[in-house]
Amino acid sequence: MLPIEFIPEYKHLTLSANSLCLAFIGDQLLVYPDGRLPVASDLPPHDGAEISVQIGSVTEQACVLMAWHKDTPHAAELQAIGLRAAWGLIEESHYWIAARAQQLLTFDRQHRFCGCCGTATIRMSRETARECPACLHRAYPRISPAIMVLIKKDQQLLLARSPHFRPGVYSALAGFVEAGESCEEAIFREIYEEVGVKVSNLSWFGSQSHPFPHSLMLAFIADYVSGEIIPQEGEIEDAQWFSLENLPELPSKASIAYHLIQAGLAKISTAEA
Repeated sequence: MLPIEFIPEYKHLTLSANSLCLAFIGDQLLVYPDGRLPVASDLPPHDGAEISVQIGSVTEQACVLMAWHKDTPHAAELQAIGLRAAWGLIEESHYWIAARAQQLLTFDRQHRFCGCCGTATIRMSRETARECPACLHRAYPRISPAIMVLIKKDQQLLLARSPHFRPGVYSALAGFVEAGESCEEAIFREIYEEVGVKVSNLSWFGSQSHPFPHSLMLAFIADYVSGEIIPQEGEIEDAQWFSLENLPELPSKASIAYHLIQAGLAKISTAEA
C-alpha cells in the first residue's frame, strides 16, 4: 500500500537533489542492484524525457515520474527491470509509489490524442488529466474494478489457474466488473461462468491497486452452496478443491490474492482447532 504519509499530486516540477525518482526506460523501472532508486544526476538527460512530473510527495520529499524511450542509454550501474520483478528488491513503500508511477505513465501514453476528435491532448497542470484543446474533452486515468473471490467448502478452498499463470500456480477466482454491474452481481456471474458453482455469505476482505495495467482488485470470501466444478474453456485451465495438506504453489506475496488465501487458510485452521 502507499505510505500513509503519501500525498498524491500531478504537476510540473523542478528536480531537487533529494527527489525520489521513479524512472522508466520503456516499461522497465530503473533501480540499483541493492534496490535503491536513482537520483536525478544518475538518469538520462532530463530534457529528453517523454514525461517528467511530480506524482506525489512523502514527508515533503517529491516523488517524480520520468520516462524515456526503451532504447535510451542509461548509467551502467542501474538495471532496468519490470515492476513485478521489483517486488522484494526495492523498499515496499517505494514499490507502491512505483506502481502509481507506472499507472500514470500508462495513462499518459494512451491518451496523447483525443478520443473524440483526434487532436493531440495537453497535460493539465493542476489535476491528473489530459485535455483536448480543440473540443475540451478531458481524460482521466482509467481504473478498472475487478472482483476476486476465495470460495470455502468445509475445510477446503477452491483455487484455479489461468493459462497465463506461471506453471504450477493457483489462485482465487477473479474477473472484471461489467458496466452496469455491482460487485456482488459480478461475483455471482464470474464464479458461475468460470467454474459453474454457486456461492453465498459474501464477506469483504480488502482491496489493492494492481498496476497491470490499471486494475483495482476488490477481494471477498464466500461460502460454497452448490454445483460441480466445470472450468470455463479458454479462461480456466484447471480448478480444484484444496486442503491445508495439498496446497499448490500460490501467487506472489506482493499480491492481494496471496493474503486472501492466507486469510482463508487461517479460517480453516481455526475451525479445525
